[in-house]
Amino acid sequence: MLGNKITDILNIKYPIIQGGMGNISDPELAAAISNAGGLGTIGVGTLSALEAEKKIKIMMKHTTKACCVNIPISVNPETKQIVEAIIRQKVPVVSLSAGNPSIIIPQLKKNNRKVICVSATVKQAKKAEEAGADIIVCEGYEAAGINALNESTTMTLIPQISKNVSIPVVAAGGIADGKGMAAAFSLGASGIQMGTRFVATKEASFHKAYKQAIIDSTDESTVIVGREFNKIRRIIKGTYSEKLLDLENREGSITEFIEKTDEVYHKIGAVDGDLVNGFINGGQIAGFIDDCPSVAHLMERMMKEAKDALNGSKEMLKEEARHG
Repeated sequence: MLGNKITDILNIKYPIIQGGMGNISDPELAAAISNAGGLGTIGVGTLSALEAEKKIKIMMKHTTKACCVNIPISVNPETKQIVEAIIRQKVPVVSLSAGNPSIIIPQLKKNNRKVICVSATVKQAKKAEEAGADIIVCEGYEAAGINALNESTTMTLIPQISKNVSIPVVAAGGIADGKGMAAAFSLGASGIQMGTRFVATKEASFHKAYKQAIIDSTDESTVIVGREFNKIRRIIKGTYSEKLLDLENREGSITEFIEKTDEVYHKIGAVDGDLVNGFINGGQIAGFIDDCPSVAHLMERMMKEAKDALNGSKEMLKEEARHG
């Protein structure tokens, strides 16, 4: 079953967490992930507290299992009101990213919520643990969407953060199957978080053009935009990414870049399916994804793959010892 500290803390079956997807978050997809044994998550992005609470209600309506809301602290101007909505709607788990979690954690812990903090450095992870976080998600820059400026990879982050904190660590970025999960476990993680892989599932309400773009991806299909402005984001290559790169190359303004990467254009790409006038996030692992299964089938398959990979590693080590 691969039950561990993550499954115990979050009261879930599998150590698999859905990454927050900002304004395009699909509450019914999040509910399906929770119902299948993982931790479904909706991200509030730049949504108003009223819009966020509507999505929370839909998610809670479709599942009685543990579920989560992700708040990008420095991105959303109504963080305080959203925290109040989360408490009011009895969401059991909260994920905090893109900002200082210490200003929010005390209120969440006072109301018996489990807190996940997304970190991209050892320093951030240690501060989150000191502030009272229950779990650390270490996210490498292989991941889709907005990323940290240091651009550390998942494989280098997991062992370093695991070594420096005492709370459980979850690996995010570059994982889409059970072998990736097994690798994360081997490096010190107790669970994984995925975003891109869950986009290409039957329950996800994203446009078929978005799902197909992921399925058609190769190892070279994603690109980082925004380095020129210290606002890095990983998206899938296409007409819109070329526009953003052209903006950087001609030394356009940061104001224009922020406008062009607003969640409005994210929705145009991911939900409306207009890949000329909007963008779609995608992690580097997109090139590995070639099907669109149900959420339940995907997670069951991943758990079997992880067990097989871990058992295979044990057998390899035994064989090595016999011939050593």
